[in-house]
Amino acid sequence: MTRWACMGWLLLTVLFAVACTSAQPHAPHGDSISSGASPAGQTELMISAAASLTDALQEIKKSFEERYPAITLTFTFGSSGHLARQIEQGAPSDLFLSASRREMDTLEKKHLIDKDSRVDFAGNRLVLIAAKESAWALSSFEEIQPEQLQYLAIGDPESVPVGQYAKEVLQSLMLWDALEGKLVLGADVRQVLTYVESGNVELGIVYSSDTVVSSKVNVLAAARPEWHKPILYPAAIVAESPHKREARVFLDYLTGEQGKRVLKKYGFQ
Repeated sequence: MTRWACMGWLLLTVLFAVACTSAQPHAPHGDSISSGASPAGQTELMISAAASLTDALQEIKKSFEERYPAITLTFTFGSSGHLARQIEQGAPSDLFLSASRREMDTLEKKHLIDKDSRVDFAGNRLVLIAAKESAWALSSFEEIQPEQLQYLAIGDPESVPVGQYAKEVLQSLMLWDALEGKLVLGADVRQVLTYVESGNVELGIVYSSDTVVSSKVNVLAAARPEWHKPILYPAAIVAESPHKREARVFLDYLTGEQGKRVLKKYGFQ
């Protein structure tokens, strides 16, 4: 083989090696779910959350997905009791955000959540409300006169935490028996709010945070803390979640400064 033929062959070999190297995919820099990273493969995180968290979580979703574009948040909102039963029955869920400890305790006893991930991330207050145009001018739960009231809306105490707390308040004030026949039970706290906004009931008992998003109701009074169990919101990763790592990322975000700021904005403590 001549010297020129050898040089030509060498040149072709070098060009082929460069072309093959350029065709190889670039290795990702850092973690695929790190802040600001582009998703190599999108993860849908299924979150079962109490209805009272609706507005706060929708706002948190926007900033979280901007920071972690590899994760998409999908929420199922409802009463904590109903959501807990869905998880017990095997409904897909990666994270449970409850409005009371009772439902979370039930799932923990059945080993359906990762107990080491459990954390209380928010608190709330119970308030008595009336429609904006209503003439009701009560300043305390103690001023409720059952004989003057036709309907009072609360959450269903069997499955809705706000209803559980409302029942405890009314029992503490010796008003439960007199009002039980006048109660209109909501499937979740937002339904209770709607009953009052529409004027279908005279009074309702909801969380303070629910009144932040409604311009159609007046807050008449707040319940004293000693009248009911502490209103705390626990969160935990579901034991069978296939996305525990991503669920932990969101849980850390929710309990971090950004999450706390949004929760406070919507009336959570």
